[in-house]
Formats: sequence, structure tokens, C-alpha cells
Amino acid sequence: MFWELIATLSAGLGAAGIALLLRALTLKKLPNWIIPVFAGAGMLGFQIYSEYNWFDHQRSLLPPGVEVVRTAKESSGWRPWSYLYPQTMRFIAADVKNAAANQKNADLVLVDLYFFERRMSARRVPQVIHCQQHARADFTAELEIPAPGATVAAGWHKLAADDRLLQLLCQSKAD
Repeated sequence: MFWELIATLSAGLGAAGIALLLRALTLKKLPNWIIPVFAGAGMLGFQIYSEYNWFDHQRSLLPPGVEVVRTAKESSGWRPWSYLYPQTMRFIAADVKNAAANQKNADLVLVDLYFFERRMSARRVPQVIHCQQHARADFTAELEIPAPGATVAAGWHKLAADDRLLQLLCQSKAD
């Protein structure tokens, strides 16, 4: 966040420099107020640019085998342009490459999910995915691992059959 502040200030100074150059080229016929207007527009423009490119940049930094499974686009009143083009402010990625099948129940897969949010640190949450019953649960000491063929207990959350997480982790089991 510190470097983003430095980049925003640099964009403002650069835009103010362009305004000064324009004033010099027009022999100071442009009004003085053009300098702070350009500085503000430069900083605002950079912030809008970085908001819209944050997701693509973060996704490019993910290591091989970590796949994006869900995104959240948002609009807000203080960013009126986001109503026309909603911004991706959060996403979830799964470490598919290092996912492990359970030894006692082959329908269960342990996977790390990473939760990314703009201007926040990423969080890792281990999850257990039940491929046959399309459910997921937090991997904790209290989690009861169901026997093969048994239904899942309370604490498991249903997933849609076309959920991207199920598709990535359970596709080899369906074949």
C-alpha cells in the first residue's frame, strides 16, 4: 500500500508537470488552476487504473497449479464508474496442484483455498471437498470425516454441481 501511495503521488506530480509544460508552451495563457486540476486528475486516473488492474496483476502472480475458483465484482457510490464496469475486489484461488485425496474416503479431497481482497493480506483456509455429495467443510480438528457412502453431517456446506472448485478437484473422479 505504501508503494501505491508513492505511485499515486508520482502520477499527480507528473500530470502537474504536464500542466506546467502546457502553460509554458501557451506563454502562460492557460489559467493557474489547471495545475492542481491536472494533478488531481492524474492521481484519480492512476487510482482507477490500479483498481481495475489489481485482479489481473494478482492472478499473474499466482504460482502454477493455483487456480482462481471465484471472483466478486463490486460497485459503490463513491466510485460511480463502477456501476458501468464493476471492479473485481475479491477472489478465491485453490491450490489444485497440492490437493490431496483422503486415504480413508477417496471421495474427499483436502485443498488450501486462498482468499484475496484488495488492500488486504491473503488468507489461507484449508478445506475438505466431498466430490460425490458436492459439499465442502473447513478442515478443523472437530471435523468428522464421513465413511465412504455415508452422508455428510452438519457443518458441511453444499456446492452447486457446476461449481468451479468441484470441477477442478473432482474431474478425474468423474471420468
